[in-house]
Amino acid sequence: MDKNKTLPVIQSLQTGIGILELFVSEDRPLKFSEIQELTGITKSNLHKYLNTLTITGLLHRDKGQGTYQLGSKLIEFGNAAIGSVDLIHKATPYLKKISRELELTALLSVWTHDGPVIANIWNSQPGLNIGAQIGTRLPVLSSAGKAYLAFKEEVDIKEWKQQGFQHLQNEAKQKLEVELPNIQKHYFSYAAEPLVRHVSSFSVPVLDYKDDMIGCITIVGFTQLIPSSHESDMSSFVIEQAFELSECFGWQKKS
Repeated sequence: MDKNKTLPVIQSLQTGIGILELFVSEDRPLKFSEIQELTGITKSNLHKYLNTLTITGLLHRDKGQGTYQLGSKLIEFGNAAIGSVDLIHKATPYLKKISRELELTALLSVWTHDGPVIANIWNSQPGLNIGAQIGTRLPVLSSAGKAYLAFKEEVDIKEWKQQGFQHLQNEAKQKLEVELPNIQKHYFSYAAEPLVRHVSSFSVPVLDYKDDMIGCITIVGFTQLIPSSHESDMSSFVIEQAFELSECFGWQKKS
């Protein structure tokens, strides 16, 4: 079979997907005139595309600002694609509760075929730049990354770990290897400013009945507000919430 043979496609669908990809690359709400300038689509056709994408929930139109942005339906699709809809649904009330109690950003990450990604964010600090958004892949030195290294089976994380370790100095690797047993013991990992300056995080695993790590709750905030130990009241509260969520999936803490 000729691999170079052109496959039949629906051109209008390609164009619609191209419009969605434009919002991903620009990473901001766009006005109609901006979309037209960036795509070169005629006004009459662009109106049809935007109306269709808005009606289906793939785009959202802010009538007050006169701008378009990616819609909530894409989050639905993304959650289904990573196969963690049930976890995300069950975790959302916990993220809300944690964020409200601590007045910090709480996020849920899940494992995918090429590493952990953020699946949901509940933000009590709208102005805080945490350096990530839904769909962001997390590096090995993030607090969530360390938790996955500590709790996921080696066969699952092998490729992601190898890629992440390629860019680490030996000193960083050795320090990480020392940290992992403590993370396993206390169900707690900490990372100082892994993505954004002055913003740190700690993470707690979500486990199932097989003791497999199916997700991770992470708390993000300004470094001075984030505890680096499992012994703080804040850490204990989040660990308790993560344990409760894990019990929904049949997990039981070993005595």
